[in-house]
Amino acid sequence: MLAVLGYGLVTLAAFLVMEGWAWFAHRYIMHGWGWGWHSSHHAPDKRGLEGNDLYGLVFAVLDIGLFWAGGKPGMRWLWFIALGILLYGLMYFIVHDGLVHQRWPFRIIPKRGYAKRLVQAHRLHHAVHGREGGVSFGFLYAPDVRKLAARLKAQGHVERHDERV
Repeated sequence: MLAVLGYGLVTLAAFLVMEGWAWFAHRYIMHGWGWGWHSSHHAPDKRGLEGNDLYGLVFAVLDIGLFWAGGKPGMRWLWFIALGILLYGLMYFIVHDGLVHQRWPFRIIPKRGYAKRLVQAHRLHHAVHGREGGVSFGFLYAPDVRKLAARLKAQGHVERHDERV
């Protein structure tokens, strides 16, 4: 029973750490030296697959490697880290690709609560066309939208923030 609890905590910790890793990778890799792939995600007219989707493929291959390594004797904890990463990737797919960017064949537009805040924060991230001066680099954590809009306004990127988003 203690092992199950321990592995559950490892999975949860990996899931939570992934938001920090995702923020770092988004801010310093995707908006840095990896802009070549990520710029497709910031293009105004995008349909189907994007160059940015290559990041998901790379991260999936790395995660498969962790699952494989976690199957080795004495390395089971790696399997549960991989599970946490997989669960984070699933949430990313549902929230970012589905809810925020509407890349599914149906539309869900949140009217209130945290889901609305998440969509608004990410739209403010996309208000900056280019890799510099952006805000809100996380995928599942959304900072206060009013503060993000104020930062963008102070940088001269947006005139106003539309609360109806």
